[in-house]
Amino acid sequence: MSIDEYDVVVVGAGTAGCYAATTIANEGLDVVVLERKDEEEAGHIACGDALKGADEFPEAIPKDRLEPAFTNTGVDHGRFEIPKEDTVLDIPVPGELAVIDRWEYGRRIIGASADAGVDFHYDTVVNDVRQAEDGRVTGIDARRHGDRATYEADLVIDGAGSLSLLQDKADFEGTTFDTNVRYSQFCSAYREIVEVPEPVDWDDALVFKPTERAAGYLWYFPRTATEINAGLGFQMNEEPMKLVEALKRDLRDRPEFEGAEVRDKLGAALPTRRPYDSAVAPGYMAVGDAAGHVNPTTGGGIAGAAYAGKYAGEQAVKAVSDGDVSEENLWRYNTRVMDHFGGRYAGLDVYNVLSTAIDVDDLMGLLASLPGEKLAEALYEGSTSMSFGLKLKAAVKSFGYWGTIRNFYQTKSLADELLSHYESYPTSPAAMANWTRERDAIMDRIYETTGAEPKY
Repeated sequence: MSIDEYDVVVVGAGTAGCYAATTIANEGLDVVVLERKDEEEAGHIACGDALKGADEFPEAIPKDRLEPAFTNTGVDHGRFEIPKEDTVLDIPVPGELAVIDRWEYGRRIIGASADAGVDFHYDTVVNDVRQAEDGRVTGIDARRHGDRATYEADLVIDGAGSLSLLQDKADFEGTTFDTNVRYSQFCSAYREIVEVPEPVDWDDALVFKPTERAAGYLWYFPRTATEINAGLGFQMNEEPMKLVEALKRDLRDRPEFEGAEVRDKLGAALPTRRPYDSAVAPGYMAVGDAAGHVNPTTGGGIAGAAYAGKYAGEQAVKAVSDGDVSEENLWRYNTRVMDHFGGRYAGLDVYNVLSTAIDVDDLMGLLASLPGEKLAEALYEGSTSMSFGLKLKAAVKSFGYWGTIRNFYQTKSLADELLSHYESYPTSPAAMANWTRERDAIMDRIYETTGAEPKY
């Protein structure tokens, strides 16, 4: 059995793990990334391939290292197909947007991390989390190339993805780390890379379409005019094969996919929930999908993962340099995540809660009646406002859905209240219990207003 010692061990070579590790290595610390896939397969991840806001990504990995993976930079809006309303909504997407080759992107970030001095141990499967008697995480037990391996470190960063095994193995009793995690807060995703014979006429758009059941949605994201990422997202408590068949049926019905060839198939899980209330414990931080750092309405997780990696990496450098990896000394990582995007994602999750209690036909009818730019604000900002004229116009178009609209606006007010509460996220773990109690009281009112089953 081998024993390796590092300042920091990062589990997972995804976006969050690579940005965290690169940030740490840039400051001269010894860091290793443990990746369960082999070197050739690393970076091959099921993803919608849409990348938003790369011009504002952390500088640890320069943008010019990522750009060769950008296959379509001409995308500027979302296209929402609503068959039951015979409507197609074109909704602008704020900020820079590109569709990427996710496997090439994965290779690029791994290469940049390795160039910064990060060690990568491939074909390394985590078996257990090592903890001291006081609960502090001290390392990882794994199998590397089938042989037992132990990694000892001052700090472990969990970038192992949704429903991370590390969180099943670690004992977080007596910490603030969020353990209120269950399958119903997650979505399964399946995607195929499809080569079509002729260019599609919507290569400037991200195409979304609801399934017949509220639990799922389809997407068609053009990597190029002839290479399409065709996928499906659905809640984990649904039967996957029935919903995957919905994607295959839609592909068969689209004339532009006649004679198409499937190049790749892959599935994965992703969080459709608010970010973890706290993603730190003594000697331990969780980042990216492993901490719920995904926009719960769009499934977009690359940007949140990049910044979570940056913030975790910077806090790791401070904690290791201080010789103090306590919850208190890691806490600023939590506050930076919540200040940047965590509170906004928590507000967006309120609309996921609402969607579970509204008839899917009513929801689609309401969406079809609202102005596209206001839907864009709701999808990406977590809140929106409308002038009197727009409200009147929407009211006329949405006749028949006024009960749904009333419910929507009552929920919106509570979502705004929740956003405001996240602005007072505690600055230390000692204040967490009171903050959580007040947040949960707002959530109780959200459940009462929407009629939805409690999610947390």
